[in-house]
Amino acid sequence: MSKYIIVSRLTDDGAKTLKKNPDRIKEVNQELEEIGVKVLEQFFILGEFDFLNIVEADNETAISRAVVELASRGSIRTETFTAVPIDEFIGSLE
Repeated sequence: MSKYIIVSRLTDDGAKTLKKNPDRIKEVNQELEEIGVKVLEQFFILGEFDFLNIVEADNETAISRAVVELASRGSIRTETFTAVPIDEFIGSLE
């Protein structure tokens, strides 16, 4: 399994949904798990983005499918990064 970082911004519709139903965040996490992406950690952050998620998926196809699913709902916009464990990175330099 590979790890990925997803940062996201709420759209106006997403902010309205979240205000009405804060538990929607955990519902979405469960939906992601059903399509093969496990949320390992999740943070609300201040600044350019609203959320930072550390997730795990089998491959880039699985994570791509998940972010397209999220974006298609119109409630968030995302950016996704591959996370390479530091020991693996150091090993690649040796």
